[in-house]
Amino acid sequence: MSSPAERLAELGLTLPAVAAPLAAYVPAVRAGDLVFTSGQLPSVEGRLTATGKVGAEVSPDTAAECARLAALNALAAVAAEVGGLGGIARVVKVVVFVASDPGFTGQAQVANGASELIGSVLGDAGRHARSAVGTAVLPLDSPVEVELVVEVRATPTIRAL
Repeated sequence: MSSPAERLAELGLTLPAVAAPLAAYVPAVRAGDLVFTSGQLPSVEGRLTATGKVGAEVSPDTAAECARLAALNALAAVAAEVGGLGGIARVVKVVVFVASDPGFTGQAQVANGASELIGSVLGDAGRHARSAVGTAVLPLDSPVEVELVVEVRATPTIRAL
């Protein structure tokens, strides 16, 4: 069985640098054995790969690819928080926000871009609950935004004698 890092490499992907926050927040926060990411956008080196509303300026296929990229950015934020993808025990919840034209109803198919990437990288540990939410607009006119809640492996506790 290959590791998440090996599966990522098999997909021809590498974890990007964690995206710098756009405002007053941090990319990820650990609370016990859970890590919550801030919403991650489909950006490469600080630039969005697409802008606009899905169903109008952005096709559903392009939006699904954006969701995939945003999920990769979210995994990078988790990995930075816990010291690598190997620290992930399982993905608990994925939320995908889709900036949608009023008539667009394919949010679930767009969100599949994120879910499929997570499953490909993490295997069974990537099986998760999910919400796909249509919204009027997202930061910087991004077509998608992805949040993760991830359970991580507990770090050993050192006891004083």
